[in-house]
Amino acid sequence: MSQEINPGAGATGGAGRSAGTLDEVDRRILHELVRDGRISIRSLAERVHVSRTNAYARVERLLRDGVVTGFRARIAAEPAGLGTSAYIALTIEQNTWREVSAELARVRHIEHAALLGGEHDVLALVRAPDNATLRDVVLGRVQSIAGVLSTRTWLVFEEFDGARSPWE
Repeated sequence: MSQEINPGAGATGGAGRSAGTLDEVDRRILHELVRDGRISIRSLAERVHVSRTNAYARVERLLRDGVVTGFRARIAAEPAGLGTSAYIALTIEQNTWREVSAELARVRHIEHAALLGGEHDVLALVRAPDNATLRDVVLGRVQSIAGVLSTRTWLVFEEFDGARSPWE
């Protein structure tokens, strides 16, 4: 289970839609997969107290339904050479979100971006090797995208995961 299965599922157009209802076993499976995406079906079945056949069928259904979109390694940015992280909030021209989103998806060092409702229109997470690269991403690349009116940047000092998974 170490490869990306369906990289595009849920990436666009799926916001607000819901797959079928997840039961307690599905949630326990998701919790275990989030903890260790490389877990074997045998170990997964043992941890959630179902048969291997049942665990396999459920994982296949979760993949097919787009609940699980793939399996990937979680990389620690700083040891991997990306020691500067920042969030960039963008204000964009009305009705340019498709074009701006497409351009942002092509900007190197943007790890994640989300369209928002509120004071800002887009929030992007940038991971760069240093402040000079961050400056080039924000001032050179992002601000030059047609439709971007303004940006606001917040430097990340430290990151941590929440104590509880939503799948517990």
